[in-house]
Parts: sequence; C-alpha cells; structure tokens
Amino acid sequence: MTRSFPREGSGRRRGPVRRSSRTMLIVCGSKETERQYLQGLRDHLRNPAVSVVVRGKACSPTQLVTYARGQRDLNKGGYDEVWCVFDVDEYPDVAEAAVAARRNGIRIAVSNPCFELWLLLHFADHRAYTATYKKLLPLLQKHVSSYDKTRVEFGKYRDEVRRAAERARKLDPTGEDHERNPSTGVWRLTDRMANP
Repeated sequence: MTRSFPREGSGRRRGPVRRSSRTMLIVCGSKETERQYLQGLRDHLRNPAVSVVVRGKACSPTQLVTYARGQRDLNKGGYDEVWCVFDVDEYPDVAEAAVAARRNGIRIAVSNPCFELWLLLHFADHRAYTATYKKLLPLLQKHVSSYDKTRVEFGKYRDEVRRAAERARKLDPTGEDHERNPSTGVWRLTDRMANP
C-alpha cells in the first residue's frame, strides 16, 4: 500500500513530527577515515530515535577533547552525548585526553593502535599486538585490497558491524582500556548510535 501525503495548501494538517530522543555529537581525530565510516553507519542505521552529528578535526587527542568541549558549549543543551574518536598511534597525550574527557563528561572511543583495527575486526578476529598503523594496514588490505584512508566506503563494512563489535568486546569488554593493544572502544559508540 502506498502512503499518500496531503497536497500543499490542501488544508489538511500534518501530524506531529517525531523528534529524536537523543542527540549525539561525534568528533573524530582525523578529517576523513573515522568521519566517513561513522557518517556511513549513521546513514545506514537511519535510527529515528538518535540524531548524530559527525565532525572531523585532525589534531592530538587532548586538542580533540578541548575542541569537542567547545562545540558542546557553543550549543548549550543541544547534545545529549559528546564523543571523541581517536587513535593511540604515537600520541603521547592519550591518557591525559582520557582524563580530560571524563572530567568534562565526554565519552571516548579509542583504538589502539589505530581505527583500522576496528575496520579489520569486520572481517577477522585479530588479537596479536600490532605496533603501528603501518603494521596493521597489510592485514586490513587482505580483506579490502583497495583500502584508502581518505575514501572509506562504508558499504564494504556495513554487513559486519555487529561482528566487529563482538570481536572488539572480546579484546576489551569495557571498551575503555586504551592501553591494551590491540583494542578499540568504537563498539560502544556504534551500539549507542544503533540503540535508542
């Protein structure tokens, strides 16, 4: 059955517009990779109960937390949750950023060593210590040979998000142990995006 909409000027009133029950601001520590993936997930989920704004800002973890706090403060009451998504990589200020985020009511989704671990978990269970992005990249490219961190095609990951979350939980059941390698707390964020 097709749904009919009143014609403009027909005099029929529109029903109430359902507002999102929760609004999330997600600030990613890279301009492209995490932002593109999370926007793809948001568009795929189309969860009417959750409104998601995703921004990218290439900077250190502590700078990212400061930026996210500033964005939240500019829009007082506009966001129910603020998240920062960043990698451990070679940043010396990850622990400091985690403390600052907690102090400011900002949630974090940290990947150790990098976000590509989260992407790899869509295809394979990975439990071995991996020092850097350069060491992890060939493992991801076994599954996504055309991987390009400046153009993340969410469709390649869409059907395995739940599987990635299961694997990530096994690496770190809290999703908050950024010192553990490998680990990623991105599953906590994706769960919040999917569930009202």
